[in-house]
Amino acid sequence: MGSDVGRVTFTERDHAHFRARLEECLSTLRKVVAHPEFGAVPATLGAELETSLIGERGGPAPVNEAVRELLQDDRMALEVARFNLEANLEPVPLAGRPFTAVAEQAAHMLRQITAQSLPHHGARAVPIGTLPTLTSADVTTDALTPAPRFHALERAWARRRPTPFTLRVAEGREGVLRADSVAVQGAACSWQVHLTVPRDRFLHTFNAAQLATAPVLAAAGNSAFPLGRRGVQEARILLYEQGFGDRGNARLGTPRPRVGFGRAWLRGGPLAGFEEAVHAYDVLLPARNRVQNGGDRDGTPYPSLEELRLHLSTVWSWNRPVYDPLGHLRIEFRALPSGPTPLDMAANTAFLVGLTLFLVAGGRDVAHCLPFACAKANFYRAARDGLRASLWWPSPGSAPQEHEAGALVRKLLPHAREGLIMAEVDADEADTMLNLLHERVATGRTGAWWQQRALEVLNRRREAPRGGGAALPMGRTAATSGGRWEELPGGGTATPESPAARAEQPAEAVPEAGNRGGPGLPPLHDLTVRYARLAERADPVHTWNLPADLPWSQ
Repeated sequence: MGSDVGRVTFTERDHAHFRARLEECLSTLRKVVAHPEFGAVPATLGAELETSLIGERGGPAPVNEAVRELLQDDRMALEVARFNLEANLEPVPLAGRPFTAVAEQAAHMLRQITAQSLPHHGARAVPIGTLPTLTSADVTTDALTPAPRFHALERAWARRRPTPFTLRVAEGREGVLRADSVAVQGAACSWQVHLTVPRDRFLHTFNAAQLATAPVLAAAGNSAFPLGRRGVQEARILLYEQGFGDRGNARLGTPRPRVGFGRAWLRGGPLAGFEEAVHAYDVLLPARNRVQNGGDRDGTPYPSLEELRLHLSTVWSWNRPVYDPLGHLRIEFRALPSGPTPLDMAANTAFLVGLTLFLVAGGRDVAHCLPFACAKANFYRAARDGLRASLWWPSPGSAPQEHEAGALVRKLLPHAREGLIMAEVDADEADTMLNLLHERVATGRTGAWWQQRALEVLNRRREAPRGGGAALPMGRTAATSGGRWEELPGGGTATPESPAARAEQPAEAVPEAGNRGGPGLPPLHDLTVRYARLAERADPVHTWNLPADLPWSQ
């Protein structure tokens, strides 16, 4: 979520001063990037893991401040909702065994959180894209973490959209809710990967990352039940875009959504993404910088450019450029969900990084290979349909072709391996991680698949003659859109229609799906507790048994 801002309210003068400083930052950054030693560092890989805290019955545990105080670890950060924590992993060299290293770090930090939070607060850390037991009542203003940054964002959004605002999280009338706070973002937890990129390859690598994201996302879905409703394979995408974005406001000079995939391939120089973020979006948090941009008073070799970094942290594109005053540029891959296990997240990362590096090899720019509308369509189709999605992919010598996502992933895995080997990742490391992806795709058992099928089993097993509502239907319907998703006829765009435009009078929230009781726990809570136990065992998700094969005593 970025650095804290120290204040909640700002004046028009603050906004004007900050805007001027942003332009100065861009000018300074152009000079910095031109310095011959800037970016001359070995490639590194880092990550941020957002996690939910749950109680013994699977519901959210709003104790993040108390747990962080217990941990006394600067790598742990508060997140927007009281039941979220973020673990910031130490960067590791990309050469060698980076994915094993980040998996071990993530596993250690998850164990560390639970080891402290369980005995003191009865809470454990769960890496999952959307926590199934959350309801709209769990993400109101009362759930907002009491830090200035989050309350400043709350005020900023209050000026940009009505409160409460419409939130479509699932299909049908029961999927349309009202939300009143940015705390709803706490229902969308990510695994955010950082890759250092040389300045001379930054633009092409960023475009390659945009293309590579969709097939990886299709194989990584882990967000099936947004706010307790039946969602799509990676419902976190739609939830985040609605809950923490303004969807554009021409009157305010922000015609583009603040959260989204983008509108075009990047063109120009290495700073094109930074320039777009400054010029296309208004200022949300105009906090004054604590150090001057002209020196290294904060202990870094290059100017801090704090205003630019703060502003970039309030433009939530799914792939985001990052400037680091330690002396490099990074791409932050933001689309992957948290969980199910550190190994699964490491495998997703290996596929994403390897495919991105392969696509940019030899100076290629994918902007010349595929219309951006196709890449954008791929992203939302992957979130909706997972491994069953139909994705466009460049076809050398001919027009782009559509492929079923599972088949496309299998086709691309060798290319990802080639990209990793070029980056001097150990061959056995690349093989281990990409084989995990291959097994997941071969079985079709993503985190979302397991959640959907597990709830189906729990509903059937716990149905009683006295009724109480029909069981939540699973199968293909669970992969349908949370709204009307435009397809791509004749090269047109494919993005979700604005929920506000099609939901004039949203229905009252219906009872949470499948909550009809059982041996002590409603099915969604039962599902969540079982998921948490399996995640703690750390075996990759494609090996997880369904509840029918997993006695409750385990």
